Amino acid sequence: MSIDWSNLFSWQNLVSLLDVLVVWYVIYMLMMLLRGTKAVQLFRGIVVIIFIKLASWYIGLETVSWIMDQVINWGIIAIIVIFQPEIRRGLEHLGRGSLFANYNRKENEAEIKLVDALDQAIQYMSKRRIGALITVQMNTGLDDYIETGIPLDADVSGALLINIFIPNTPLHDGAVIIKDNRIAVAAAYLPLSESNLIPKELGTRHRAAVGISEVTDALTIVVSEETGGVTITKNNELIRDLTQQDYRKLLYNELVPTQEEKTNAVARFFTEIFGKRGQKH
Repeated sequence: MSIDWSNLFSWQNLVSLLDVLVVWYVIYMLMMLLRGTKAVQLFRGIVVIIFIKLASWYIGLETVSWIMDQVINWGIIAIIVIFQPEIRRGLEHLGRGSLFANYNRKENEAEIKLVDALDQAIQYMSKRRIGALITVQMNTGLDDYIETGIPLDADVSGALLINIFIPNTPLHDGAVIIKDNRIAVAAAYLPLSESNLIPKELGTRHRAAVGISEVTDALTIVVSEETGGVTITKNNELIRDLTQQDYRKLLYNELVPTQEEKTNAVARFFTEIFGKRGQKH
């Protein structure tokens, strides 16, 4: 049996393919905007409701199916109200054209500069026992926490980080949040962990570092004001008293992506949205 290639590559089929690709791209961008916000949990709830609706319809549970119909019908208004901050933020990003900015950066150059700037700041503050709390956004967004800080939108440099955390200055309390290799805000509030596994001698900065690692995959650096020790938290893990060689290696491994990691970025994102991670300290 021969294949009719002329019909396969007809104009109508190509338009249909383009239509599907555009829809999937819009869905992907919508998920990117929701990433790292409280709306992600609500999005999962919507997926559950749709699943229940389909299952009840297939099995024949008429009452459950009717209830789900009402939830979905009224849910459109609820979504607009609940997702209002995310919708506003998404329109702002679209207006600035920042949805496409990440694809134009030179490969790894910015990440390597970031590691060097962090190293310079950590060394200075550790030797002088200047307390610091620096959070670097990874795959999960930190927009909810960025909104609590004082906007800077500045290039990352060791000198700027040092000046931010100098005691008795307006920005030294709270956390610096780095997003897309830029200092997004200073003096931001991070959630404090309630875990009993955190050593009692560790203070508020360490609890905040563990707290943000419990709800996101952010990498957080703490410089102790009492000892000058360097601690890094990520994925509920707290690594204390790191040497310069140790934390530089860790930062480089976490912040400078390999080619394989770049290729699998989309797959990791969907795993993050729909998968559940085990938690440990």
